[in-house]
Amino acid sequence: MKKTLTALLLLSWMMVGAQNNAMEQTIYQFKVEDIEGNTFDFSSLQGKKIMIVNTASKCGLTPQYKELQALYDAYKAQNFVIVGFPANNFMGQEPGSNEEIAAFCEKNYGVSFPMMAKISVKGKDMHPVYQFLTSAAQNGVGDSKVTWNFQKYLIGPSGKLEKVIPPRTLPNDEEVLNWITTE
Repeated sequence: MKKTLTALLLLSWMMVGAQNNAMEQTIYQFKVEDIEGNTFDFSSLQGKKIMIVNTASKCGLTPQYKELQALYDAYKAQNFVIVGFPANNFMGQEPGSNEEIAAFCEKNYGVSFPMMAKISVKGKDMHPVYQFLTSAAQNGVGDSKVTWNFQKYLIGPSGKLEKVIPPRTLPNDEEVLNWITTE
């Protein structure tokens, strides 16, 4: 009986520790490579609302770059930022190099929000940022799967995941605008 009680207490303690660990994790713990090869430290965004979106240049949803840029332009002065992560996980729709992606985004959509180096957003080689975004054990909120290009993860000013927005939902959707503008 004593061994069982000890085992239960230990298991309970481990579960509380795991929950606390997930609750302590934020997007601010990550440093990533930007599209130009520089280090981008998410801790530099503390206090801002952040939209993280996986992008692709040859997707039916690629025109969302236009809405993303307009949203960024409209709200960047109000502590809002978009961070794009090009990914080639869906039908090879982002085959280019970082240089080619950057040129495409600038030429076709005038993208000025931060773009990161190309990564994987699913599978065995999933980038640690997306492991955090998609795992309740890490983000303390919920599990999700990246279902396609242009899925949006909304991070609150505390660095915690607050919402997941499906790929086909436009960046300027009322739900997104309400999230950005609500304190």
